[in-house]
Amino acid sequence: MTSATRSSTLRELTLRSVILGGLITLVFTAANVYLGLKVGLTFATAIPAAVISMSVLRYFANHSIVENNIVQTIASAAGTLSAIIFVLPGLIMIGWWTGFPYWETVAVCAIGGILGVMYSIPLRRVLVTGSDLPFPEGVAAAEVLKVGDSEVGAEQNRGGMRMIVTGSLVAAGFSLLASLKVVASSVSGAFKVAGGASMWGASLSMALIGVGHLVGVSVGVAMLVGLVISYFVLLPIRSSGEIGAGDLLDQVSTIFAGDVRFIGAGAIAVAAVWTLLTLIVPIVRGIVDSVASARKRRGGELVDITERDIPIQYVGGVVLISMIPVGWLLWDFLQDSVIAQNAGGMVAISVIFVLSIGLIVGAVCGYMAGLIGSSNSPISGVGILVVLLAAVLLKATHGSDGGDEALAMTAYTLFTAAVVFGIATISNDNLQDLKTGQLVGATPWKQQVALVIGVMFGAIVIPPVLGLMNTAFGFQGAPGAGDDALAAPQAALMSSLAQGVFGSDLDWGLIWLGVAIGAVVIVVDEVLKRTTSFRLPPLAVGMGMYLPMALTLIIPIGAFIGRAYDNWADRDRADAARKKRLGVLMATGLIVGESLYGVLFAGLIAGTGKEEPLALPFLGEGYSTAAQVVGVFVFVGLIVWLYSFVRKTASKPYDGPPVKSVL
Repeated sequence: MTSATRSSTLRELTLRSVILGGLITLVFTAANVYLGLKVGLTFATAIPAAVISMSVLRYFANHSIVENNIVQTIASAAGTLSAIIFVLPGLIMIGWWTGFPYWETVAVCAIGGILGVMYSIPLRRVLVTGSDLPFPEGVAAAEVLKVGDSEVGAEQNRGGMRMIVTGSLVAAGFSLLASLKVVASSVSGAFKVAGGASMWGASLSMALIGVGHLVGVSVGVAMLVGLVISYFVLLPIRSSGEIGAGDLLDQVSTIFAGDVRFIGAGAIAVAAVWTLLTLIVPIVRGIVDSVASARKRRGGELVDITERDIPIQYVGGVVLISMIPVGWLLWDFLQDSVIAQNAGGMVAISVIFVLSIGLIVGAVCGYMAGLIGSSNSPISGVGILVVLLAAVLLKATHGSDGGDEALAMTAYTLFTAAVVFGIATISNDNLQDLKTGQLVGATPWKQQVALVIGVMFGAIVIPPVLGLMNTAFGFQGAPGAGDDALAAPQAALMSSLAQGVFGSDLDWGLIWLGVAIGAVVIVVDEVLKRTTSFRLPPLAVGMGMYLPMALTLIIPIGAFIGRAYDNWADRDRADAARKKRLGVLMATGLIVGESLYGVLFAGLIAGTGKEEPLALPFLGEGYSTAAQVVGVFVFVGLIVWLYSFVRKTASKPYDGPPVKSVL
């Protein structure tokens, strides 16, 4: 049975899948908004949504793997859109807004999200079906759906489910111990180097081990290179002569956040531009192929479901028509401000900015999701670059006299950047979802419609949750903010950057240094590509420079562990694919367990109003050092046991049908 025929026999984009996806969206999006504002982190919603969908739809007749895929697609798109909180609260922090105007906020989220979906459609053929990007979370979600599908062979299903459940229980169990404060969730420290200092850290995250297993050694090594550049070269240099008598770790962390991270953002910027240049020809080819596919369908030819995108002419039409509400939103935002007389020119420039930069960030964010997954992509780094570009463009064309005019320009920059940031967040997630769809045999155009539906659900839910958070807590730095105000760290950073541009006190030297480093990495990667089989993806190096060491250290460790496991599996040529798949499923379980626990824990935080609702009261501050030591030993011990368990299980004879590799 061909995929085209099979698709016609399975229910996919159904009313019940839309309703279930919408209900999951209400919970997950609200939790993501709260958690992101509180601690600056959000959790991936695709895999938890897939698990919930399978648990619910199994009680209905004629459910299918592609219908479950639609549910996770809707919930994933809506949950990811909640990252708009990394920009919009900045308008309150600078005193421009006192609350979140409902329809204005809905429009920003919806238009940015829909543009993100449209921009990702031609990219599907380039990054999903026409590349070897690992898409770790997309693969993980597909494996969850496959193992839960009744069509999968019984033996494969049983063994696969055992691996996912085992990995999930271990990851969730360790996360629970961390919430109880029995073990630490991370370890960190600082040390002096010559006249400066540096720091080390590692997040004891089972999910990051799973991500590393799935992304592979090439990306892992590139991230390690970025880590070495930032923490063992740049940070000691930037901290030289800046270390005082206070807490060393706090001082070094401040220097990293205020100096080194901007150098990393510059490296990401030049790597992003280079990545886009390398994708231009494939993107054009993908658009041509999409037009050809649409022409065949209109001519009555049977086209495989994997070729059935929303027709490219509709995509282009939606993008162009969307510029009308974008322009109206921006024009309306400027009314009654001190720069209203410049509204016409500023809106024209901003619409062109959204149209062009949106495509760039869409391609780059999709590529980043393909490299390390959407959860770990440095979306805030993209947001920083978007804010900087918008601010520089507006200042260059309209200037700023300081005072009230500078405040208005800052607010307008943040509002414009919010639309582009919506494109970035959705593109970062959509291509991951489309990868999942490809692996489970979904119809692309139906999944793309589901993505739009998910965006609309998220756009409706996000504003009232933002309003509730503002009323209940407020935001740090905003006029009248109290002691319990939410930090919203990314929004604070981006609003400070925009103010720095219009106040002419931003250190551009840091950005340009990052650009220079990124250019060197690009040259090295091109040389390696032509002389060896190894690659050093420039974006991965930039991410290693920008992201905290807690992430960039654990992902490569997971990659090396995964490579060691695969090398062991390759010794059995006849059964290597099955053994590798069991390893993938166990790694998937690590992501599933930590993701599901993250949802539950976010609900506990929201329900209790406490940042650490499960912390055992008798474990005081004096136990914190011991908790780090215990945490490392438990973490390492569980990983060793897990991989020993997988190897033992995989070594048992298997008489079923051949298993194809998923990677």
